[in-house]
Amino acid sequence: MKAIIVTQAGGPEVLQLAERPSPQPVENQVVIKVEAAGLNRADVMMRQGKYGKPEDTPEILGLEVAGTICACGPKVTHWKKGDRACALIRGGGYAEYAVADFRHCLPIPENVSMIEAAGLPETVLTVWSNVFQRMRVQTGETLLIQGGTSGIGLTAIQLARAFGVRVFATAGSDEKCAFAQSWGAERCINYKTQDFEKELAPIGVDAILDYIGGDYTAKHLRILKPEGRLCWLAGMEGVKSTINIMDIMTKRLSLTGSTLSPRTDDFKAQLTADVEMRVWPLVAQGKLKTHVSKTFPLEQAAEAHTYMEEGGHIGKIILTI
Repeated sequence: MKAIIVTQAGGPEVLQLAERPSPQPVENQVVIKVEAAGLNRADVMMRQGKYGKPEDTPEILGLEVAGTICACGPKVTHWKKGDRACALIRGGGYAEYAVADFRHCLPIPENVSMIEAAGLPETVLTVWSNVFQRMRVQTGETLLIQGGTSGIGLTAIQLARAFGVRVFATAGSDEKCAFAQSWGAERCINYKTQDFEKELAPIGVDAILDYIGGDYTAKHLRILKPEGRLCWLAGMEGVKSTINIMDIMTKRLSLTGSTLSPRTDDFKAQLTADVEMRVWPLVAQGKLKTHVSKTFPLEQAAEAHTYMEEGGHIGKIILTI
């Protein structure tokens, strides 16, 4: 099969098209004939050798795919050859075929294209796990989403609104702010021209989903309401922060964070099952969507990574196979 491999840690140019053996399913795995694969920030960090241990970076990147199941392992239940599925995988998505734990697959509704479906697993599972399971955001509370027009951000906006949560967001341009508001944010603040702390301090927020870190942390602690929660998905502006622990103590704040990729297969299976029951009906009803910024053919994976790193996109970037 054709696949994009990481030849060494480095820039987008280290991604090269190569031939690799097609995967075969074992035990509880299915093989998916991939039609589309989503790009994620974690892919970029893996390519750079900055995500976990460099030696743990898979040769073939790609954490989410959509396509048709073409083979099933002996322990696979309720999936069969020919089923349309999207899946969260441990790597290997930038290829014509990919293997997935059958418990990590989700059915693709008829009203959702393969390209749209490829942008759902990573964002939906991440948001559900962190916003609704880890931070336990409830109806009537207020959520701040840093980076409201990222794939994660747009998913978080839609899910929060669907469950009756007030949503505020930030973005880096007036165009992006308008887009976030058109997708359900009550207000989106341009962090390049406005101070989100000053804008939100009079209101206060109950929970914050953040992947900026750095100097933002102190501001977050100040705008959180009593019993507020802060959850990190990354630290793009720095993994070290100076905090005033009195903010935490006096308001009884909770600080948490997670990464989805290294979690166990059993954890991901439980999370996927919860998402299929609680969230997937929204996808089938057209109430939870993927906004695709741009697609690239598999052979142009390096160009797709460059486009992601430029930071001008809104929503998801998808490779088509």
